[in-house]
Amino acid sequence: MSHDAVPPTVERREILPGYTISRVIRGGWQLAGGHGDIERETAIEDLIAAYDAGITTFDCADIYTGVEEIYGLFRERLIATRGRDAVAALRVHTKLVPDLSLLSSVTKSDIEAIVDRSLQRLKLDRLDVVQFHWWDYAEPKWLDALHWLREIAESGKIAVVGGTNFDCAHMRELLGAGIPMKTLQLQYSLVDHRPENGMVALAEREGIALFCYGSVAGGFLSDAWLGKPEPRHPLENRSLTKYKLIIDDFGGWDLFQALLRTLRCIADRHDTDIASVAGRAVLDRPGVAAIIVGARNRRHVSANAGASAIRLTAEDRRELEAVLAARKGPEGDVYTLERDRTGRHGSIMKYNLNTSSH
Repeated sequence: MSHDAVPPTVERREILPGYTISRVIRGGWQLAGGHGDIERETAIEDLIAAYDAGITTFDCADIYTGVEEIYGLFRERLIATRGRDAVAALRVHTKLVPDLSLLSSVTKSDIEAIVDRSLQRLKLDRLDVVQFHWWDYAEPKWLDALHWLREIAESGKIAVVGGTNFDCAHMRELLGAGIPMKTLQLQYSLVDHRPENGMVALAEREGIALFCYGSVAGGFLSDAWLGKPEPRHPLENRSLTKYKLIIDDFGGWDLFQALLRTLRCIADRHDTDIASVAGRAVLDRPGVAAIIVGARNRRHVSANAGASAIRLTAEDRRELEAVLAARKGPEGDVYTLERDRTGRHGSIMKYNLNTSSH
């Protein structure tokens, strides 16, 4: 493969006229340091390995400490080593997440300052996709902030305005207010079907592309956990803690192990691994444009890209649905559990990361 060609191994989809992404998106949360020390040069080489495997779309956030800077250096390295044509297919999606402490007083200048900082860190003249997140709907300026973000996009600083973790009611409200929301990032996996409680149908009706994180539940949906005893708190990192709570709501460890055994049988038929099958199952859901996969190093690259190559059969899908029919939850709309700051899910979140990442 010539270095200036688009890597062919991962499915691609045009989500808007002239805007094409790889259906497997490389996530950036693991590069923020919460999963262990990050060596910047190694991280850049790992991102290049993902690009060479066909993953040409990358996800990050203003609150992922140091990650936008790493992505900016990665883009520069591609240009320096492969030529400017190499970045023609490259897409970098970031998020804009005002701190919880700022919500009541946020101004357009605050929003534009975050955009400008992301532009500087990513070394771009225009951001590809900015995905807006708002911690607390009780703070009413969220709609004002989205109008400001739309105006900033119209000034040429952002190509596409998207959202993160909006529920159906607020998605309908913002669409009704004329916000051109084109993408929505949300949590969606075989153990978390909450998007099916209204958001999938809404997104299909409104032409909103769904980018799904958590498709392998922080690594729980993998061969590493097959046959293993139920882990006890405290877990190794916040990601595992978060997704173990989802598994508890799903139906508990025994049902989860039944799901892993079914996934392993399907993986055997396709000569692949559990994580790839779990990712493919989400890619096949209606409205899903892409899954966002995390990896701390290049050893995971082939598995990350592998979900794109699998084609599940009718038998595969029947076996999965037989297990999923026994699930208990989680219940409710997208991200509703996580918004309850006193609840099991919300109490583990960190809310003021922009302040701490300056």
